[in-house]
Amino acid sequence: MRGPRSHGLPSPGVCAGIVIAMLAMIVIPATIALRTVQVPAVLIQVNQNPTPHGYTFSLLLFIVPIAVIAGWFLPSEGLHIPQRAFWWTLAILIPLGFLLDFVFAQWFFDYPNVGATLGILAPAFGRPVPIEEYVFYLTGFLAVLLLYVWLGEFWLAAYNVLDYPGEARKVRRLLHFHPTSLILAAVLIGAAWFYKKHFAAPENQGGFPGYFTFLVAGALLPAVSFFPVARRFINWRALSLTLFFMLLVSMLWEATLAVPYNWWNFQQRQMTGLFIGAWSRLPIEEVCVWIAVTYATAIVFEVVKVGLASERSLREALLGTTEPEKAPTQV
Repeated sequence: MRGPRSHGLPSPGVCAGIVIAMLAMIVIPATIALRTVQVPAVLIQVNQNPTPHGYTFSLLLFIVPIAVIAGWFLPSEGLHIPQRAFWWTLAILIPLGFLLDFVFAQWFFDYPNVGATLGILAPAFGRPVPIEEYVFYLTGFLAVLLLYVWLGEFWLAAYNVLDYPGEARKVRRLLHFHPTSLILAAVLIGAAWFYKKHFAAPENQGGFPGYFTFLVAGALLPAVSFFPVARRFINWRALSLTLFFMLLVSMLWEATLAVPYNWWNFQQRQMTGLFIGAWSRLPIEEVCVWIAVTYATAIVFEVVKVGLASERSLREALLGTTEPEKAPTQV
């Protein structure tokens, strides 16, 4: 009589494909269903300030998971967190979120509902932004990374690389060009531009899909340089669960609160021109933003972690060890 069949773990490439397939299983039927809404319902506001400090309090959607994971889940299990890799990852990624506000908010976003914030303005090029915007990206990246670390180190720890330091020392160099990621970035940006110019509504065809371009660059630039190394060490199951958690929070935030109540809105010249009518004309970019953030966070964290675990200098970790020339043998 045969015993239970053991399948073993799939390769990192197969794991990445499974995550994409899981995402597609939700995105494709959801897209078909949402496209059936031909005449979107309109929210009629009867109060000048329908959500007092709503944006401010909604930041708890990130702050509470951060507090629970950092204050309870991680300490209760006595988990060892690679702190240097953790803080270095945040130091690399959080400025990217701040850059989106500091430089590009003047072209991408509007904040018409002043009553939804504390009314404290933070500096940015062109015009200031609500202070909540910087807290949004700070806590967002922190929530993504904490969730991925907790899932990878505890909930789904069985799918981690067993001998992480040993495997990390086998990596000759971190920098490996990944042409597929570069081609994918070019295709996505080109498709967004083509859609905007030829299929978007006439009033949305002007301008360039700058916001989408920023998201694609932020997500795939780390992959162009590091994916061949990172895919071996990413816990793809932890990444998939983190991704779906962030999408759930994002859609709750964007589709039911932020956009309908004008906590923030979007300048259409910089959007692709593909809007989800059933979700108060939410730009397709907002469905992509936390997919991009989660993917980039996992790659950067694992690459930094591998580099630190290899116990080599930054230059040697990135470019590989240069073998010194042998001295000529004296006769």
